[in-house]
Amino acid sequence: VPSDLPLAEVEAFSIDDVTTTEVDDALSVTGLPGGHLRIGIHIAAPALGIAPGSALDAAARERLSTVYFPGQKITMLPDAAIDAYSLAEGRHCPALSRYVDVAPDFSIAAQTTRIERVPVTHNLRHFALEQAFNEDTLAAGRVDHTHADALTRLWRFARALEAARRGGEPEAEARPEYSFYVENDRVRIVRRLRGTPIDKIVSELMIHVNGAWGRELAAGGAAAIYRVQESGKVRMSTVPAAHEGLGVTGYAWASSPLRRYVDLVNQRQLIALARGEAPPYRAGDEQLLGAMRDFEAAYEAYGEFQRQMERYWCLRWLAQEDAQTVTATVIRESLARFDTLPLVVRVPSLPPLDPGSRVELAVTGIDLLELALHCEFRRQLAAEAQATRSSDATTT
Repeated sequence: VPSDLPLAEVEAFSIDDVTTTEVDDALSVTGLPGGHLRIGIHIAAPALGIAPGSALDAAARERLSTVYFPGQKITMLPDAAIDAYSLAEGRHCPALSRYVDVAPDFSIAAQTTRIERVPVTHNLRHFALEQAFNEDTLAAGRVDHTHADALTRLWRFARALEAARRGGEPEAEARPEYSFYVENDRVRIVRRLRGTPIDKIVSELMIHVNGAWGRELAAGGAAAIYRVQESGKVRMSTVPAAHEGLGVTGYAWASSPLRRYVDLVNQRQLIALARGEAPPYRAGDEQLLGAMRDFEAAYEAYGEFQRQMERYWCLRWLAQEDAQTVTATVIRESLARFDTLPLVVRVPSLPPLDPGSRVELAVTGIDLLELALHCEFRRQLAAEAQATRSSDATTT
């Protein structure tokens, strides 16, 4: 870990799930004259100490990404490297920081990138933070938290970023996310809605920094790996192009270098650009192209593993709870999505119903080896029942 980096004059904090050990990002808010703000987006900087071709680089290159499963994970980097570079509270951590100077109307006045040590005061956790910082406490103006002022300003800035990114288009309906835990052979599936104030802060600022750095890499003529979406298809590319789903151009993954190899590669290029040095990878470099190809293949494989794993534990939960009936929402024809689990099931007995209709299904068979679930249509739920969808945060 480099010891000669300048110390940033900020108080940064991270926002992560309680199980997160690879803290990639932290945020800070500093007041400037005239009501302006300087918002810091601080990203862990393992590229400062993991050289291309080194033993640590080879380990990361082999795994390419952290892989998750209930209660555990296989990290991309060894524990010693994570401990050295994770943005842990109470430490001055090496970071690649993006500072955004914001006017009182939350428009962006200036931006800059710095390599520095960042004081991290707290690693905030979603569950505890959401009790104090949510839509209700914001509406009432009663956010009771150490970082209440900074969080509120970040939320307002995140909303301004989203409005600019979407160009006035309405926000898509947030779909719940789920975390899986297995303790003493009991399955617990925790449901969390996307689009909460906390989620909006983290997602919008990460979209912003990845887009800003992607455009900076392209403008500086440095080779990089971009995330591109065209005509609904998402792919990796060494050529900057639009990400239509996010409404940004030149989107380069760079905000999770402890967990994704592509981000580590891009961070090396960004550090070289910030220092005015020759980037380690050149356009057409086989190391860069190979990393992109292998990462894309591994990312697809890990995603399929994740989907199969989640399906297995959903079926285990249904068997554990001896669930006889479930509620679901019709997607199309014979497909329905469960209301309280991340499960999609084909129901041959489903009558012709409009997408969005809610139904009650009978669970008639579970095969854990084939990951098969059989359900039968029982009845359509009344239209007014659509407002009764459970708001419980946890399925127990």
